[in-house]
Amino acid sequence: MLNRTLVPQSAARLIQDMIQSGELAAGQKIPSQRDFSLKLGISRASLREALLTLETLGLIKTEAGRGTFVADPGAPGSNMAPWRYSDTYSVFDVFQTRIMLEGNIAALAAGRLTGNQLQAMEAATKQMEDCWAKQDLLANVEADLEFHGIIASACSNAMLRALYQVVREQLTETQRQPIPITEPARMQASIAEHRRIIAALSDNDAARARLEMETHVLNTARCAGLNP
Repeated sequence: MLNRTLVPQSAARLIQDMIQSGELAAGQKIPSQRDFSLKLGISRASLREALLTLETLGLIKTEAGRGTFVADPGAPGSNMAPWRYSDTYSVFDVFQTRIMLEGNIAALAAGRLTGNQLQAMEAATKQMEDCWAKQDLLANVEADLEFHGIIASACSNAMLRALYQVVREQLTETQRQPIPITEPARMQASIAEHRRIIAALSDNDAARARLEMETHVLNTARCAGLNP
């Protein structure tokens, strides 16, 4: 049972483990939120957030009028989950903003990252690669978030750092959104893009860091079927 103080991400990890172990089998209906939250020892609000994360990653799916089910990884035609911020911003708008915001952040982080930060970015990239290989999708995305967060923390412009934090929930969702339709070759390309960003930042090359980051985010958007 989870401690009630744990964040929704911990609940999402536990449910992912239940799916991977077969405790929750492909096609099985997820218990009602009331029953499941009691079983896990968490609030229904935390459970809802965990389930939304898992749905975005393609591990579960909600069918109108029927409930929520464990996704079948062998089923044809994987699709992205509905964009959860559609009442405020389109996914196109968020990707377009990511390109502009993170490109500038990368340029302004060049020359400011410590050796430890660059090593942490290398480790996060390796974690992305390893976790994709074993289909630990939550850890794959967590490593991706850490990578981008380190760069943002080194940006010389305080307002851009603050803006990144304000919109981070929406940015994070664009990092999860394409996962269900991401082919292995695209993930390997994404990992290679991370390493090119690290190289540009290591060389203190602001223009190259901007270009590599903009290209990376644009390629992620294209994976999601968009061309901002």
